[in-house]
Amino acid sequence: MAESWANLAVAVPAAIVGAGFMGLASAAQARATKQVPLERTLHPRLLLDLARRPLWLVGIGATVAGLGLQLVSLGFGPLILVQPLLVTALPFASVFAAWFAHRRPDGLVLLGTLVCIAGLSGFLMLARPSDGTAQLPPAGEVVLLTVVLGLVALGGLGWSWLVAGPTRVLGLALATGVLYGVTAGLMKLVADDLRAGWLATFTDWPLYVVCVIGPIGFLLSQNTFQQGQLIAPALAVITTVDPLVGVVIGVWWMGESVSTGAAVLSGELIAAVTMIAGIAMLSWRNSHPAPGQPAEQVPAPLNPAVGSPAPR
Repeated sequence: MAESWANLAVAVPAAIVGAGFMGLASAAQARATKQVPLERTLHPRLLLDLARRPLWLVGIGATVAGLGLQLVSLGFGPLILVQPLLVTALPFASVFAAWFAHRRPDGLVLLGTLVCIAGLSGFLMLARPSDGTAQLPPAGEVVLLTVVLGLVALGGLGWSWLVAGPTRVLGLALATGVLYGVTAGLMKLVADDLRAGWLATFTDWPLYVVCVIGPIGFLLSQNTFQQGQLIAPALAVITTVDPLVGVVIGVWWMGESVSTGAAVLSGELIAAVTMIAGIAMLSWRNSHPAPGQPAEQVPAPLNPAVGSPAPR
């Protein structure tokens, strides 16, 4: 019991501080992606353009710090605890977005933060997540969930390619959230390898899969920030899908568990809906300043074909 509490004393603060860095990264990257030429989905040229933006480089530094702290947190706590805690990145992102736009966070940001934290706290108190084996189950179960998540991600990408309207960004957001959640699940395995020794990390496959999936998810997130007109619901989709996929992987693959029972499950559902409502409030305010506050002054991205502002 004492060891369990000691692990939580490391996992929870590391996850929350890491979420703060990820919130800074999201706000910085969302602003920077609107200042470079518009690129096609998954085109690497976008990263080359962004690398010339100091604000984006600040976001990269914050991303590295956030991922490092997430790795520490996953090394000491179950995936189904750490991933929901990372939802707190959105309140941090709202504050940083307001700061970059030279406006004060308003009452909706405060309300959304309180609602989000209340839902998250209620969910964790009821679920009481416990650690599992951190080892993958038989190959059949791994393949089944991999296929399902892969189809969901491909479905999101397909939607973004087939739909011409502003809702196309929701497909990008869905694919991004799935890849983020899968990356987090694999990082849990990497974190456990690290605790076993550096050699185990480099001789096991999860590290190398993370090095492939992680950058793809990151590039998709930059496309989402740049190409989206409906960035508020897109942020809500990413912030919701990422921990949801992480929880599914934690329970299905790694043997982690949460409390069950009709009353507990009902309470967990209510808490989850409350958390999503808070996420929606914060996402909306991120891209819609309150009346009387200055809007974020960001130049329209240039159309690389003609060198003029591209329609959004």
